[in-house]
Amino acid sequence: MTARATKPGAVAARAATDATSAAADDADRFHALLAAFEGRPAATDGRGKDAVNEPMIRHWCEAMGDANPAYTGPDAIAPPTMLQAWTMGGLRGHADRSSSYDELLALLDGAGFTSVVATDCEQEYLRPLRPGDAITFDAVIESVSPRKTTKLGTGHFVTTRMDVRVDGELAGTHRFRILKYAPAARPEAKPAAQRPRPVINRDNEGFWDGVRDHKLLIQRCTSCATLRFPWLPGCNACASPDWDTVEASGAGTVFSYVVMHHPAFPAFSPPYAVALVELAEGVRMISNITGVPYDEVRIGLPVQLEFLRVDDALELPVFRGSEG
Repeated sequence: MTARATKPGAVAARAATDATSAAADDADRFHALLAAFEGRPAATDGRGKDAVNEPMIRHWCEAMGDANPAYTGPDAIAPPTMLQAWTMGGLRGHADRSSSYDELLALLDGAGFTSVVATDCEQEYLRPLRPGDAITFDAVIESVSPRKTTKLGTGHFVTTRMDVRVDGELAGTHRFRILKYAPAARPEAKPAAQRPRPVINRDNEGFWDGVRDHKLLIQRCTSCATLRFPWLPGCNACASPDWDTVEASGAGTVFSYVVMHHPAFPAFSPPYAVALVELAEGVRMISNITGVPYDEVRIGLPVQLEFLRVDDALELPVFRGSEG
């Protein structure tokens, strides 16, 4: 009998192949558990907390800068893209969320897929929504993807489909997709990246000149005295191109805000608060809130202008909140 020696390299290659095959089998078995949730309810017999109404339509259009006349007047309809807004549960959520969805998320958490990011949504519109319409909805777990590797990390895409109805008639469908993932290992620390530079042009150069001198300048139309911010080449009230500036006192209040929880990005350290600040002069501007924890920022919070040195070449106007 002749004995044959096995080369060390071949042994290592075979071991690696076996390990890869075992990992793939584990991934397939886990996905089978996840796929069992497909078709189960994510929300049942949901009801909108408010009927479709003119104030919410107005706020939406103002925020979006959408002046379409179809959204005002006696025959007004709601902007189609507001479809999901009528189903939102607010800070307290809805009581109609299904335990199946929570079980699915818990299963993913238990497997190490503890991070989440919204990836995209799709909407279909079947009939317009009008003020007074009472919204009902049901949601279903439509699909759970096999394991995917993304730049953020490895995980599974979960898609839910929500059917929105009025008086039993299907008005639209909203699909929402998230990625539940295990964050990828972070690369070794690199030198701090610079904050993106503002775009300075002939229309806003004066504003940045003021920031350099620690002044917050607001444009004022010299024809009708309307204040405007951000800076524009002409008056949005009378269209006059002539203007001068007034210096803001720096006092203001938080009119609205969001807390940013985006993935790691050079020169930014989430979470942090970004607010729409209403200045004492009556105009509003967007900036960061400093001086208070991001989760203590509230609408109506008094704030005061300060200038934040970001790096040797960039200084930005921000607003310090009062913790009192």
